[in-house]
Amino acid sequence: MTSDSAEPVTLARRLREGTAAVHDRAHGSRFMSALLGGELPVEDYAALAGQLWHVYDALERAGDALADEPAAAPFRREELRRAPALAADLHHLLGAGWPAECTPLPATRTYVAALRTIAADRWVGGWVAHHYTRYLGDLAGGQVVRALLRTRYGLVDDGARFYAFDAIPSVPAFRKQYRAALDATPFDEAEQRRVVDEAVRAFDLNIALLDELDPLTGDDRIPA
Repeated sequence: MTSDSAEPVTLARRLREGTAAVHDRAHGSRFMSALLGGELPVEDYAALAGQLWHVYDALERAGDALADEPAAAPFRREELRRAPALAADLHHLLGAGWPAECTPLPATRTYVAALRTIAADRWVGGWVAHHYTRYLGDLAGGQVVRALLRTRYGLVDDGARFYAFDAIPSVPAFRKQYRAALDATPFDEAEQRRVVDEAVRAFDLNIALLDELDPLTGDDRIPA
């Protein structure tokens, strides 16, 4: 028996394995490939940040709405909140009138509606699924984008605060604690499977958002 097969089937493991394929699809989007390749102007990063502000505002409002739910408590971490950092970045990139320039795209509206429904239904498992999908990605792959913003666009602090988790002294230690919190949730097997399904949906919503941003970059700058 391999060590992998001997690993307990925990929620963290279910999420990691259940989202592996869609995770790869998200990172393979044309928009993200061009962004990570340094092919896009800073305006296109600002367009992404503007859409993500709507997503994180909805995600964090949903967390606030679930503040009295014990199962949500381990994930309501102030050091993770990104909406204020995104607002500061957008103010730097677009100026004081940034909200008028960040109208949500249809895919973003669909994403936000899903998060609002989770809050209205008080579905902690669904919120945890989206929380996992967004924040663990920011703590890992998001740091690649942060390095790009520094080297390609000269954005060190202002404009790049979204990916700065200064209140987390050790990202590896935090990720380990986060996985332990996932495994301590009071979800039975059926609910865990629902959470994994919702995490896949969260990735799909993100992919749709990235696909809709693609035309904003101009096909002449992103090879098919």
